[in-house]
Amino acid sequence: MSYKDDIKLFSLNSNNPLAEKIADRIGVPLAKSSVQRFSDGEIQINIDESVRGKDVYLIQSTSAPVNDNLMELLIMIDAVKRASARAINIVLPYYGYARQDRKTRAREPITAKLVANMLETAGATRVLSLDLHAPQIQGFFDIPVDNLMGAPLLADYFLTNHLDKDAVVVSPDHGGVTRARKLAEFLKAPIAIVDKRRPKANVAEVMNIIGDVKGKRAIIIDDMIDTAGTITLAAQALIDAGATEVYASATHAVLSGPAIERLNNSKIKSLVLTDSINQPEEKKIDKLQLVSVGPLMGDAIKLIEQHQPISPLFNTRYRKETHE
Repeated sequence: MSYKDDIKLFSLNSNNPLAEKIADRIGVPLAKSSVQRFSDGEIQINIDESVRGKDVYLIQSTSAPVNDNLMELLIMIDAVKRASARAINIVLPYYGYARQDRKTRAREPITAKLVANMLETAGATRVLSLDLHAPQIQGFFDIPVDNLMGAPLLADYFLTNHLDKDAVVVSPDHGGVTRARKLAEFLKAPIAIVDKRRPKANVAEVMNIIGDVKGKRAIIIDDMIDTAGTITLAAQALIDAGATEVYASATHAVLSGPAIERLNNSKIKSLVLTDSINQPEEKKIDKLQLVSVGPLMGDAIKLIEQHQPISPLFNTRYRKETHE
């Protein structure tokens, strides 16, 4: 009997297109379920086929509307647990609340840990994530966590389009240096760092550039782009420092508030993002290039089911029909 016979893939409402790509990669159809709401907004979930004794994978990005999507996921976990699933694997292409991963001032919650507790208490037995905002979030769980990397997919885009020549990889802050170094290894390029200060949340002030960017193609990499304040200020600073052109890349396209307007008016030539968060048509601007993480996450699920290591997916360049 094939391992595929033991798998049940369910897609909730946050990112159905990505769930379909994951299912296509594995070669199994998405299982049938429905999500409905009572008139007061309460969520009701029905599973339309048996999951008894199966390895269930629930695909849900806890992106906007964050609270609705998180609650959908928690209710679905409870539903499959009560339906006697053998294992409940949470596929989280984007982990909402991940930015609240530590106390930076008195009387502040660590909400990323709270969400981890909620998922475990509901019944999750494994988490498959992608570019967590902080790697230590893996330690918030007492169940296995596989945190995949988006850098190989982004690198593949730049290499395929011959944008690695005379390139310098730029971290938009000191905290992202490890991520920038990984992309730089793939592109065989030097790195630079944007030294900035953030007076309050979603407000960034760029100070100066550490490293040589003059006459080079600057490629900024971050884990997410939210309001795009940091990335657009960094792009302007890089042009001012002598960069010939600026590309921006990130795994998670949150793109909230004034992000689209800022990106359209910025010095960024092209914005390379993954589809970990589903984008409405009004956000698919000309500068936006999407790289799918569906094949990557599908292959990770196949390796997990075959009890094989997933390290090859992020220790080497990953080139398997990932572009759309």
